Amino acid sequence: MKIWMIIGTRPQIIKSAPVIHECLKQNLDIEIIHTGQHYDFKLSQVFLEEFNLPDPKVNLEVGSGSHAYQTGEIMLRLERHIIKHRPSLVLIPGDTNSALAGALTSVKLGIAVAHIEAGARCYDLKMAEEINRRLIDHCSLLLFAPTLNCKKNLENESVVGKIFLTGDTMYDVFIRFSKKTSNIVDKLSLKREDYAVLTIHRAENTEDPFRLRNIFEAVGKAGMKIVFPIHPRTRNRLRENGINIPSNILTIDPVGYIEMLTLLKNAKLVLTDSGGLQKESFWSRVPCITLRKRTEWIETVEMGVNLVSGTDPIKILQALEYVVNNYNEMKKRFKDNPFGDGKASKRIVKAISSSWEN
Repeated sequence: MKIWMIIGTRPQIIKSAPVIHECLKQNLDIEIIHTGQHYDFKLSQVFLEEFNLPDPKVNLEVGSGSHAYQTGEIMLRLERHIIKHRPSLVLIPGDTNSALAGALTSVKLGIAVAHIEAGARCYDLKMAEEINRRLIDHCSLLLFAPTLNCKKNLENESVVGKIFLTGDTMYDVFIRFSKKTSNIVDKLSLKREDYAVLTIHRAENTEDPFRLRNIFEAVGKAGMKIVFPIHPRTRNRLRENGINIPSNILTIDPVGYIEMLTLLKNAKLVLTDSGGLQKESFWSRVPCITLRKRTEWIETVEMGVNLVSGTDPIKILQALEYVVNNYNEMKKRFKDNPFGDGKASKRIVKAISSSWEN
């Protein structure tokens, strides 16, 4: 069988890396198709190199644009490659525009789709990723749920495909790289547990000047140094809307995976709108404040280590105050790991092989 893995963004590369390596280990024919959604080297190519992944078979070079443009253009460019090469199975990691376009194009051409990180739900239909993941799940033949809650979500929606509880492939990656460190903390003259990490990239925040301004108004009053690896789109929106970055925020270029893990593990807390970073902060045993109204990773909220603040400045500051005042207690709450045992990629590849044998 011929397997294609559709990627286009940093999170997708992280989620797919251990599955690609496991496929190669099992001598399965797998090739990477890169949509070019993240065209910036620091957001994409650097991760391919860091994870020692094969060069993509194709780069569709779509680049930036509206949701409609990216999704439609990926479908148009991907279609001719699928028609020409006819893969047996298309693997779709995550919930990006690349993921949705890859799933829709494949299933429309009669190619089986398998979804990595299936069943994640935040029940906020204003969030593009929520729409994407729901549509992908309902056109997938194989669904790989990272947590028990995700599996239950799929069962409640009566998806047609076969559901597998596999664990989270991002945790596979985390375990593999958890003991590796970089010198970024010393390089930035940071002190352990004396700073926070901030990331903002979700469209509902970056494309709304009011929300974006609110976030920086609150974070500017945090009373601690904030390290901010800035996404190119976020940088552009700040400039376009005349939003100044407060003096306590240290802005740096996007960093590699090991550098980000090093920043996380030494931080006091994380502020983010990223789903992946919520999990990575959890595995790093660092309290998280989620700058969204809802999160798909409710397990971390129920455990009391992830506070969902939205973008209201008052609620962000209240969450910051809570973390600072209850820091030692929150650190004790990191106990069970609902994201598996670090062997998700093995289960996924076994499920794929078994499905095709049968």
